[in-house]
Amino acid sequence: MTTRSQPPAAACALTDEEIVARVLKGQRDLFEALMRRYNQRLFRMVRAIVRPDSDAEDALQEAYLSAYRRLDTFQGRSSLFTWLARIAMRAAAARRRKQRSAEELLERVARRPMEAEEDALDPERDAVARETSERIERAIDGLSETYRTVVVLRLVERMSTAEVAEALDLTEETVRVRLHRGREQLRAALLESLDPDLTRAFAFDGARCDRIVANVLDRIASDGPA
Repeated sequence: MTTRSQPPAAACALTDEEIVARVLKGQRDLFEALMRRYNQRLFRMVRAIVRPDSDAEDALQEAYLSAYRRLDTFQGRSSLFTWLARIAMRAAAARRRKQRSAEELLERVARRPMEAEEDALDPERDAVARETSERIERAIDGLSETYRTVVVLRLVERMSTAEVAEALDLTEETVRVRLHRGREQLRAALLESLDPDLTRAFAFDGARCDRIVANVLDRIASDGPA
């Protein structure tokens, strides 16, 4: 992996649109300024979907490569960050689907006695899982019945919107609205129950930023001109 210094201050002073225009004209190295500008925010978004950190980094790198290769399609209808965020979320979702496929395969191969033995040897993990479940259950119990029923059927029982609508004699649109509002209330309740300062979550240090930038730029260089 090639070692690179920070982008020049002049590049950091450019607007997103100016950087995009210059990259498209051949100044490929300026793409680094965009990555460093949005690395932490995008990493946190991806990390909310993909774990562990190494997989989240890989997903973000794929997102940057996709954005670079499609940079000429950015038309400025939304902010560049919003455009990048959509690409990052798609990359994270794709990575998570692959993870789930692998997890399902492992589950089919695994044997229940082995799982029970491992759980018995890791009481700390079991305690954390119980605490998390209890916190979620308390938050769900705190919802009004109007929202709680929809949240449980859709998110816990995994029923489809149509199935929930039929079960509760509601329209599908009503189910979607109640689910949205229930999720918002649930999210707020869960955040309130957390003690640590959430702004410290998923720390994004300089080494991680440098690693992502260097890997993407190396792959861009191997691609040739945009």
